[in-house]
Amino acid sequence: MDENNRSDITPEEFAASQEILQKLSSYYDARMVGQQNLKFVLSAAILADGHILLESVPGLAKTTAAKTIADAIGGKFSRIQCTPDLLPGDIIGTQIYNQQTGNFDTILGPVFANFVLLDEVNRSSAKTQSAMLEAMQERQVTIGGVTHRMPEDIFIVIATQNPIEQEGTYPLSEAQTDRFMLKEKIDYPSAEDEVEILNRTETGAIVRKEPPVIGIADIDRMQKITARVYIDEAVKRYISYIVDATRRADRVLPEELSRYVRMGASPRASIAFMRVAKAVALLYGRTYVTPDDVKILRHQILRHRISLSYAAVADRVSVETVIDRLVGAVRTP
Repeated sequence: MDENNRSDITPEEFAASQEILQKLSSYYDARMVGQQNLKFVLSAAILADGHILLESVPGLAKTTAAKTIADAIGGKFSRIQCTPDLLPGDIIGTQIYNQQTGNFDTILGPVFANFVLLDEVNRSSAKTQSAMLEAMQERQVTIGGVTHRMPEDIFIVIATQNPIEQEGTYPLSEAQTDRFMLKEKIDYPSAEDEVEILNRTETGAIVRKEPPVIGIADIDRMQKITARVYIDEAVKRYISYIVDATRRADRVLPEELSRYVRMGASPRASIAFMRVAKAVALLYGRTYVTPDDVKILRHQILRHRISLSYAAVADRVSVETVIDRLVGAVRTP
């Protein structure tokens, strides 16, 4: 049977999804210079309905990219600048005493939005970072014993962090990072792209804001279509074997490399692989998943879920090197 016929996505739905993706891509390219891999990763995260962590040195347009995607879609957008004195109530909200009624009124925080940008998330304290755990996983927060649900349609957290600066920062815990579906590292632009940045800055094109080209309803529809992309049982087993290999590195890697792996990935990684692979398939214009769709964003899915030993740091072995060896050790179906 033809793989493309095993999906229940209609030709009309598929055509609509490709049109929406093209509008999103064109809007991004009009505001951003280069960073095509970042566009791909952000698009995959949105289609897969997952949160994303962006990491780079300052000045590489992490915030601009996040804001560009939100602007293209519309909906409610909140930007939270994380600082050491930021409190949990500043994010999720708090209760304020009302002298007129004698009761406490609940004031919801900026986290109640479709797109939430946590800028420099590692500058907030561990207590403040933990305020996002319930919101990111259960899509709700509890204030004064009362549970408040996040937006029912779209709720995506885009966090940024600077890995270089250490003063006044608080590393994210494993529980926190595991809630990000993807972690993307952004590199410097090419010399040609930097010239284009200068040209657009001179003309004001970089700061010029255009109206949204798609809506929240379009993304909600896209996410539902993405969830229906066909994935074969053999590909699901392939995902399972990859994630299991991260937990049993000594069985699939030589001893000189397996000793660098301190902790493997949780089942959240398997779920992320499946959902992201479906998104990747749709981005490539298919309604079925191939093994290559699983592997293409392996670094973004696993780099924050595999914990390396101090020996790896001392020997300058990157987590991406370990991921490539682990995935390469698993037979492709």
